[in-house]
Amino acid sequence: MHFSIIEYNPDGAWQQNAETIEGMLTRREFSGVTWINVDGLEDAASINKLAELYRIHPLTVEDVRDVGQRPKVEDFERYLFITFKAMNRSCSEENKFEQISIVLMEDTVITFQESPGDSFDPIRRRILGDAGKIRRSGADYLAYAIMDSIIDEYYLILDDLTGAIDEFEERAFDETDESLMPDFQKVKQTLIRVKRIVSPLRESLAALMHLESPLINPELKPFLKDLHDNVMQAAETVENCRELLAGIMEINLTTISTRMNKVMKVLTIISTIFIPLTFIAGVYGMNFRFMPELDWRYAYFVVWGVMAAIAIGMLIFFKRRQWL
Repeated sequence: MHFSIIEYNPDGAWQQNAETIEGMLTRREFSGVTWINVDGLEDAASINKLAELYRIHPLTVEDVRDVGQRPKVEDFERYLFITFKAMNRSCSEENKFEQISIVLMEDTVITFQESPGDSFDPIRRRILGDAGKIRRSGADYLAYAIMDSIIDEYYLILDDLTGAIDEFEERAFDETDESLMPDFQKVKQTLIRVKRIVSPLRESLAALMHLESPLINPELKPFLKDLHDNVMQAAETVENCRELLAGIMEINLTTISTRMNKVMKVLTIISTIFIPLTFIAGVYGMNFRFMPELDWRYAYFVVWGVMAAIAIGMLIFFKRRQWL
């Protein structure tokens, strides 16, 4: 478990790292905005101690540690609790999605994440380098910046999925591509997970946008609306990708079906040609004693000629009918 603390105001910014809650508590007195980022949720005792220090409700602590939470926003008067999923494109499929929880107080923001590694480094650089308006804004703007950085990651994931889908459109016509279906299913499963993340987040951001709380400056409302619009656009992109996948699947199935029909057509024609030939061979294979043709000197060559003529005649007939 790792604690990262950044404190800032218009005059300056300071950063401190700690491996224990005791190490975090040794920081100096400060007047400004404090951002505490907690990497890892396995140390329940440290999380409980932090919650006790900042008077965070036990239900919030329970939601923080429950990584299967749906995105939601809760108003606890002293603080706002926001939880939703982050997507990290640099991680493996198993670790691509993680829960991020934000506790927004008057002058403090506490973020909890499942594992180290995030998309917050640009925010840290802006704070420490005094870039943009973040140093001159309150804790609510910091919470917005954190959510904005996470939602920006959504678009990178969706861009990757869109690129994969574009490749599928080209591969869908190749019925010999055996790796298409496993790759297709992998992208489809990722898209389903993204949909489960984005869809409820729309409702949470709408609730946050209309929430009347002293912790949210009215000037922040347009920024929250922009976040909501971005999530709406991401949700539309997800739906478009799902429709494209469905269309690509139909194309691939049609291609495979067409190829199968061609194969069955050829096999049917071959079988049809051999039906009369098999009949003739069966008749003369019965070896009855008094079959007159059996004693004829040229019977063997005549039968072969008749069978060849029948096969060639049927091929000509199929060709004129455009069955070949």
